[in-house]
Amino acid sequence: MSEQVLSPTIAPIPIRKRLWRSTRYQLTALAFISPWLIGFLVFMAYPILESLRLSFTDFRLLDSSWSYIALKNYIFIFTRDSTFLKAVQNTLLYAILSVPINLGVGLGTALLMNQKVKGLSIWRTMFFLPSLVPPVATIVVFRALFDPGRGLINEVLRRFGVVNVPGWFATTDTALITIVLMGIWGFGGTMIIILAGLQDVPRSLLEAAQIDGANTWQKFLNITLPLISPVLFFNLVLGCIGAFQVFAQSIVLGGATGWPGGTTMFFNVYVYLVGFQSPYRIGYASALGWILFVGVLIVTGFNFLVSKRFVFYAGE
Repeated sequence: MSEQVLSPTIAPIPIRKRLWRSTRYQLTALAFISPWLIGFLVFMAYPILESLRLSFTDFRLLDSSWSYIALKNYIFIFTRDSTFLKAVQNTLLYAILSVPINLGVGLGTALLMNQKVKGLSIWRTMFFLPSLVPPVATIVVFRALFDPGRGLINEVLRRFGVVNVPGWFATTDTALITIVLMGIWGFGGTMIIILAGLQDVPRSLLEAAQIDGANTWQKFLNITLPLISPVLFFNLVLGCIGAFQVFAQSIVLGGATGWPGGTTMFFNVYVYLVGFQSPYRIGYASALGWILFVGVLIVTGFNFLVSKRFVFYAGE
């Protein structure tokens, strides 16, 4: 009589037990992320929602009596606030100038750092390190360099025979340009991201194009640039967002008044001036902050909309 081998049967787990196990796993995961979640809710989500509520009030920091005024803050901003228009103009002009310059310098340096030369890692480190310096420290150093009277840059210009040296941040004609030039110092982060994109470009495509007779410019324009376009677009979006939040440069160089002549009165500086200097109009500053948020959202959405024309994703 042949022996019959019986396969072991696994008893199904009861539904109630499976639900409890799944719930336990979820509670454990929630417990691990609870410190971050609590911090986000208390220090980010709540202040954001509270600022939205305050934007519909005439709340002032040192005044206990306040009331809801509906859309009056927003109506006043768009109809009667001339400083708001000046701040928007300065911020847009700064973004238009600084973003392409930083993107161009970062791309050019990344192309140089993508070559096979001796000591390349040292050069990469030297170009990247300035982006790690705190912004205020950088601005203080550049304030000394661009000082119209005793600054090193004007001293060098005088040695080369330049009589009418620029006033840099001390004059209305050059103050904004000076801040744009100072921003180039931190291009290291952009360079590193673009360099990572350049190193992902397949060498086989470049070699095939070279065999077909393409020169360096043709290979860059038709192969390299399309393949790194997502990386360039990423830096473009971050650059625009950062440009709309420019603050420290104006405060350190010109103070909260946007000296000289309001040339460096950027949007964030105006929000600070309204909310944290007398008469501490927190409600009005909250309305300004939400207008800035919506403006950044519109610009970012526009970038994504037009990106379909110049951003190439592999596999599409």
